[in-house]
Amino acid sequence: MPRRNDYDVTDQVNTTEPASVNDEVNRIFCELYPDASTHVLNRGFRDLTRLQRGDYPGYHACDTSYHNLQHSLDVTLAMARLMDGYERTRNRSAELGARLFRFGIVTALFHDIGYLRKVNDTRHKNGAEYTLKHVTRGAKFLENYMNRIGMAELAPIASQLIHFTGYEKPIAKIDVPNLSFRLLGNMLGTADIIAQMADRCYLEKCRDRLYPEFVEGGLAARDESDRRSSVMFRSVGDLMVKTPHFYKTATVRLNDQLGSAHGYAGKHFGGQNLYFDEIEKNMQYASAVAEQGDLTLLRREPPAPGEEDLQIF
Repeated sequence: MPRRNDYDVTDQVNTTEPASVNDEVNRIFCELYPDASTHVLNRGFRDLTRLQRGDYPGYHACDTSYHNLQHSLDVTLAMARLMDGYERTRNRSAELGARLFRFGIVTALFHDIGYLRKVNDTRHKNGAEYTLKHVTRGAKFLENYMNRIGMAELAPIASQLIHFTGYEKPIAKIDVPNLSFRLLGNMLGTADIIAQMADRCYLEKCRDRLYPEFVEGGLAARDESDRRSSVMFRSVGDLMVKTPHFYKTATVRLNDQLGSAHGYAGKHFGGQNLYFDEIEKNMQYASAVAEQGDLTLLRREPPAPGEEDLQIF
Protein backbone atom coordinates (compact mmCIF):
# COMPACT_ATOMS: atom_id res chain seq x y z
CA MET A 1 0.00 0.00 0.00
CA PRO A 2 1.37 3.47 -0.88
CA ARG A 3 1.89 5.93 1.92
CA ARG A 4 -1.02 8.30 2.43
CA ASN A 5 -0.56 11.96 1.55
CA ASP A 6 -1.65 13.27 4.94
CA TYR A 7 0.44 10.85 7.01
CA ASP A 8 3.99 10.86 8.33
CA VAL A 9 6.93 8.76 7.12
CA THR A 10 5.65 5.71 9.02
CA ASP A 11 2.16 6.07 7.47
CA GLN A 12 0.77 5.74 10.99
CA VAL A 13 0.35 9.33 12.24
CA ASN A 14 -2.02 11.76 10.52
CA THR A 15 -0.05 15.01 10.41
CA THR A 16 -3.14 17.08 9.60
CA GLU A 17 -4.73 16.18 12.96
CA PRO A 18 -3.29 17.94 16.03
CA ALA A 19 -4.76 15.30 18.35
CA SER A 20 -3.08 12.49 16.41
CA VAL A 21 0.38 14.08 16.60
CA ASN A 22 -0.21 15.13 20.22
CA ASP A 23 -1.01 11.52 21.14
CA GLU A 24 2.13 10.18 19.46
CA VAL A 25 4.37 12.80 21.06
CA ASN A 26 2.82 12.03 24.44
CA ARG A 27 3.41 8.32 23.89
CA ILE A 28 7.10 8.89 23.17
CA PHE A 29 7.40 11.27 26.13
CA CYS A 30 5.67 8.94 28.60
CA GLU A 31 7.81 5.97 27.57
CA LEU A 32 10.90 8.02 28.34
CA TYR A 33 9.59 9.71 31.49
CA PRO A 34 6.74 7.63 32.96
CA ASP A 35 6.20 9.90 35.97
CA ALA A 36 6.32 13.23 34.14
CA SER A 37 3.31 15.41 33.31
CA THR A 38 2.18 16.04 29.73
CA HIS A 39 0.34 19.24 30.69
CA VAL A 40 2.76 21.61 28.92
CA LEU A 41 2.78 19.44 25.80
CA ASN A 42 -1.01 19.33 25.63
CA ARG A 43 -1.32 23.07 26.15
CA GLY A 44 1.21 23.72 23.40
CA PHE A 45 -0.79 21.67 20.90
CA ARG A 46 -4.03 23.38 21.95
CA ASP A 47 -2.56 26.87 21.66
CA LEU A 48 -1.00 26.14 18.26
CA THR A 49 -4.39 24.93 17.05
CA ARG A 50 -6.08 28.09 18.33
CA LEU A 51 -3.48 30.26 16.63
CA GLN A 52 -3.81 28.45 13.32
CA ARG A 53 -7.58 28.78 13.27
CA GLY A 54 -7.62 32.45 14.36
CA ASP A 55 -8.97 31.82 17.86
CA TYR A 56 -5.94 33.20 19.70
CA PRO A 57 -6.14 36.80 20.93
CA GLY A 58 -4.37 39.28 18.71
CA TYR A 59 -3.68 37.07 15.69
CA HIS A 60 -5.24 36.31 12.34
CA ALA A 61 -5.61 32.67 11.28
CA CYS A 62 -2.78 31.13 9.28
CA ASP A 63 -2.92 32.21 5.64
CA THR A 64 0.31 30.60 4.34
CA SER A 65 -0.47 27.37 2.54
CA TYR A 66 3.03 25.82 2.74
CA HIS A 67 4.10 26.90 6.22
CA ASN A 68 0.84 25.79 7.73
CA LEU A 69 -0.43 23.61 10.56
CA GLN A 70 0.54 20.32 8.93
CA HIS A 71 4.12 21.51 8.52
CA SER A 72 4.37 22.56 12.18
CA LEU A 73 2.93 19.25 13.35
CA ASP A 74 5.23 17.25 11.08
CA VAL A 75 8.29 19.11 12.38
CA THR A 76 7.17 18.63 15.98
CA LEU A 77 6.78 14.89 15.45
CA ALA A 78 10.26 14.71 13.90
CA MET A 79 11.67 16.70 16.84
CA ALA A 80 10.16 14.26 19.32
CA ARG A 81 11.68 11.34 17.45
CA LEU A 82 15.13 12.93 17.33
CA MET A 83 15.05 13.62 21.06
CA ASP A 84 13.84 10.08 21.70
CA GLY A 85 16.66 8.64 19.61
CA TYR A 86 19.17 10.69 21.58
CA GLU A 87 17.73 9.70 24.96
CA ARG A 88 17.84 6.01 24.06
CA THR A 89 21.53 6.13 23.13
CA ARG A 90 22.89 8.12 26.08
CA ASN A 91 23.65 7.25 29.68
CA ARG A 92 21.62 8.81 32.46
CA SER A 93 24.16 11.54 33.22
CA ALA A 94 23.88 12.96 29.72
CA GLU A 95 20.12 12.75 29.25
CA LEU A 96 17.94 15.67 28.26
CA GLY A 97 15.24 14.87 30.78
CA ALA A 98 11.53 15.71 30.76
CA ARG A 99 12.02 19.48 31.17
CA LEU A 100 14.20 19.91 28.09
CA PHE A 101 12.09 17.47 26.09
CA ARG A 102 9.05 19.66 26.78
CA PHE A 103 11.10 22.71 25.83
CA GLY A 104 12.10 21.10 22.54
CA ILE A 105 8.49 20.30 21.68
CA VAL A 106 7.26 23.82 22.44
CA THR A 107 9.93 25.41 20.25
CA ALA A 108 9.09 23.00 17.44
CA LEU A 109 5.36 23.69 17.67
CA PHE A 110 5.87 27.43 17.33
CA HIS A 111 8.99 27.58 15.17
CA ASP A 112 7.08 29.14 12.24
CA ILE A 113 4.63 31.22 14.25
CA GLY A 114 6.31 34.33 12.84
CA TYR A 115 4.33 33.87 9.63
CA LEU A 116 1.07 34.73 11.40
CA ARG A 117 -0.20 38.27 11.04
CA LYS A 118 -1.37 40.28 14.04
CA VAL A 119 -4.91 41.65 13.87
CA ASN A 120 -3.64 45.24 13.97
CA ASP A 121 -1.34 44.66 10.97
CA THR A 122 -2.56 46.94 8.20
CA ARG A 123 0.59 46.77 6.04
CA HIS A 124 0.63 43.10 5.07
CA LYS A 125 -2.02 41.10 3.25
CA ASN A 126 -0.44 37.66 3.68
CA GLY A 127 1.90 36.13 6.25
CA ALA A 128 4.30 35.09 3.50
CA GLU A 129 5.37 38.71 3.29
CA TYR A 130 7.24 38.03 6.54
CA THR A 131 9.36 35.28 4.96
CA LEU A 132 12.69 37.05 5.41
CA LYS A 133 12.05 37.97 9.04
CA HIS A 134 9.59 35.36 10.29
CA VAL A 135 12.15 33.73 12.59
CA THR A 136 12.84 36.96 14.47
CA ARG A 137 9.10 37.56 14.79
CA GLY A 138 8.66 34.01 16.06
CA ALA A 139 11.44 34.54 18.60
CA LYS A 140 9.53 37.43 20.14
CA PHE A 141 6.36 35.37 20.36
CA LEU A 142 8.16 32.40 21.92
CA GLU A 143 9.87 34.53 24.54
CA ASN A 144 6.49 35.82 25.71
CA TYR A 145 4.81 32.44 25.42
CA MET A 146 7.38 30.66 27.59
CA ASN A 147 6.49 33.03 30.42
CA ARG A 148 2.81 32.13 30.08
CA ILE A 149 3.36 28.38 30.38
CA GLY A 150 5.55 28.46 33.47
CA MET A 151 8.92 28.16 31.72
CA ALA A 152 10.09 31.74 32.14
CA GLU A 153 13.68 30.73 32.88
CA LEU A 154 13.92 29.27 29.36
CA ALA A 155 12.33 32.23 27.56
CA PRO A 156 15.58 33.92 26.47
CA ILE A 157 16.94 30.58 25.24
CA ALA A 158 13.76 29.87 23.26
CA SER A 159 14.19 33.15 21.39
CA GLN A 160 17.64 31.97 20.33
CA LEU A 161 16.83 28.32 19.66
CA ILE A 162 14.25 29.14 17.01
CA HIS A 163 17.03 30.64 14.88
CA PHE A 164 18.37 27.14 14.21
CA THR A 165 15.42 26.80 11.77
CA GLY A 166 16.26 29.92 9.75
CA TYR A 167 18.92 31.90 7.98
CA GLU A 168 18.72 35.22 9.77
CA LYS A 169 21.68 34.23 11.96
CA PRO A 170 24.62 31.92 11.14
CA ILE A 171 24.18 28.77 13.21
CA ALA A 172 27.64 29.05 14.74
CA LYS A 173 26.79 32.52 16.05
CA ILE A 174 23.51 31.61 17.75
CA ASP A 175 24.00 32.31 21.46
CA VAL A 176 22.96 29.38 23.67
CA PRO A 177 24.26 28.77 27.21
CA ASN A 178 25.61 25.22 26.90
CA LEU A 179 26.00 22.13 24.73
CA SER A 180 22.63 20.68 25.75
CA PHE A 181 20.82 23.65 24.23
CA ARG A 182 23.03 23.57 21.14
CA LEU A 183 22.09 19.91 20.76
CA LEU A 184 18.40 20.86 20.99
CA GLY A 185 18.95 23.61 18.43
CA ASN A 186 20.67 21.19 16.08
CA MET A 187 17.74 18.81 16.45
CA LEU A 188 15.21 21.57 15.83
CA GLY A 189 16.94 22.77 12.68
CA THR A 190 17.25 19.18 11.52
CA ALA A 191 13.59 18.38 12.19
CA ASP A 192 12.54 21.41 10.14
CA ILE A 193 14.53 20.20 7.13
CA ILE A 194 13.86 16.48 7.16
CA ALA A 195 10.15 16.69 7.99
CA GLN A 196 9.27 18.91 5.05
CA MET A 197 11.57 17.25 2.51
CA ALA A 198 10.24 13.78 3.45
CA ASP A 199 6.62 14.88 2.97
CA ARG A 200 5.03 12.62 0.36
CA CYS A 201 3.73 15.73 -1.45
CA TYR A 202 6.85 17.86 -0.96
CA LEU A 203 7.41 18.51 -4.67
CA GLU A 204 3.79 19.40 -5.35
CA LYS A 205 3.82 21.72 -2.34
CA CYS A 206 6.97 23.41 -3.63
CA ARG A 207 5.33 24.01 -7.00
CA ASP A 208 1.89 25.12 -5.84
CA ARG A 209 2.43 26.58 -2.37
CA LEU A 210 6.04 27.40 -1.60
CA TYR A 211 6.69 29.34 -4.80
CA PRO A 212 3.74 31.72 -4.22
CA GLU A 213 4.99 32.27 -0.66
CA PHE A 214 8.44 33.05 -2.04
CA VAL A 215 6.87 35.56 -4.42
CA GLU A 216 5.20 37.40 -1.55
CA GLY A 217 8.36 37.15 0.54
CA GLY A 218 10.56 38.56 -2.19
CA LEU A 219 12.51 35.39 -2.95
CA ALA A 220 10.78 34.54 -6.24
CA ALA A 221 9.81 36.61 -9.29
CA ARG A 222 6.22 37.70 -9.80
CA ASP A 223 6.82 37.79 -13.57
CA GLU A 224 9.60 38.34 -16.07
CA SER A 225 9.81 42.04 -15.21
CA ASP A 226 10.39 41.44 -11.47
CA ARG A 227 13.88 42.75 -10.68
CA ARG A 228 13.80 42.77 -6.89
CA SER A 229 17.31 42.22 -5.54
CA SER A 230 16.23 39.41 -3.21
CA VAL A 231 14.79 37.23 -6.01
CA MET A 232 16.44 33.79 -6.12
CA PHE A 233 13.98 31.98 -8.41
CA ARG A 234 12.77 33.33 -11.74
CA SER A 235 9.89 30.86 -12.16
CA VAL A 236 8.27 27.75 -10.73
CA GLY A 237 10.31 25.70 -13.16
CA ASP A 238 13.47 27.37 -11.91
CA LEU A 239 12.57 26.42 -8.33
CA MET A 240 11.99 22.80 -9.31
CA VAL A 241 15.24 22.59 -11.27
CA LYS A 242 17.14 23.90 -8.25
CA THR A 243 15.45 21.60 -5.71
CA PRO A 244 17.96 18.71 -6.03
CA HIS A 245 20.80 21.23 -5.60
CA PHE A 246 19.04 22.61 -2.52
CA TYR A 247 19.09 19.11 -1.06
CA LYS A 248 22.86 18.99 -1.51
CA THR A 249 23.14 22.32 0.28
CA ALA A 250 20.76 21.10 2.98
CA THR A 251 22.88 17.98 3.46
CA VAL A 252 25.92 20.17 4.18
CA ARG A 253 23.84 22.15 6.66
CA LEU A 254 22.58 18.95 8.31
CA ASN A 255 26.02 17.40 8.63
CA ASP A 256 28.41 20.29 9.12
CA GLN A 257 26.31 22.96 10.83
CA LEU A 258 23.65 20.93 12.64
CA GLY A 259 25.98 18.27 13.97
CA SER A 260 24.52 15.29 12.05
CA ALA A 261 21.63 15.23 14.52
CA HIS A 262 19.61 13.43 11.86
CA GLY A 263 21.31 10.22 13.00
CA TYR A 264 19.06 10.15 16.06
CA ALA A 265 16.09 9.43 13.79
CA GLY A 266 17.67 6.11 12.89
CA LYS A 267 18.14 5.39 16.61
CA HIS A 268 14.45 6.09 17.17
CA PHE A 269 13.36 3.81 14.35
CA GLY A 270 15.72 1.02 15.37
CA GLY A 271 18.33 1.51 12.67
CA GLN A 272 16.59 2.75 9.52
CA ASN A 273 16.23 6.50 8.97
CA LEU A 274 12.79 6.65 7.40
CA TYR A 275 13.07 10.38 6.80
CA PHE A 276 16.14 10.02 4.61
CA ASP A 277 14.54 7.12 2.76
CA GLU A 278 11.59 9.31 1.76
CA ILE A 279 13.79 12.32 0.98
CA GLU A 280 15.87 10.24 -1.42
CA LYS A 281 12.71 9.15 -3.26
CA ASN A 282 11.57 12.76 -3.56
CA MET A 283 14.94 13.95 -4.82
CA GLN A 284 15.23 11.19 -7.40
CA TYR A 285 11.83 12.17 -8.75
CA ALA A 286 12.69 15.87 -8.61
CA SER A 287 15.76 15.19 -10.74
CA ALA A 288 13.63 13.33 -13.28
CA VAL A 289 11.10 16.17 -13.41
CA ALA A 290 13.88 18.73 -13.84
CA GLU A 291 15.52 16.70 -16.59
CA GLN A 292 12.28 16.38 -18.55
CA GLY A 293 11.13 19.90 -17.75
CA ASP A 294 7.58 18.69 -17.25
CA LEU A 295 5.87 19.90 -14.07
CA THR A 296 2.73 17.93 -14.92
CA LEU A 297 4.62 14.84 -13.76
CA LEU A 298 3.85 16.05 -10.23
CA ARG A 299 0.43 14.50 -9.72
CA ARG A 300 0.03 13.91 -5.99
CA GLU A 301 -2.66 15.91 -4.21
CA PRO A 302 -1.61 17.23 -0.79
CA PRO A 303 -4.25 17.87 1.86
CA ALA A 304 -5.97 21.17 1.16
CA PRO A 305 -4.55 23.95 3.36
CA GLY A 306 -6.96 24.96 6.08
CA GLU A 307 -8.79 21.63 6.06
CA GLU A 308 -6.88 20.20 8.98
CA ASP A 309 -8.82 18.94 11.96
CA LEU A 310 -8.70 22.11 14.04
CA GLN A 311 -11.00 21.06 16.82
CA ILE A 312 -9.95 22.09 20.31
CA PHE A 313 -9.21 18.77 21.99
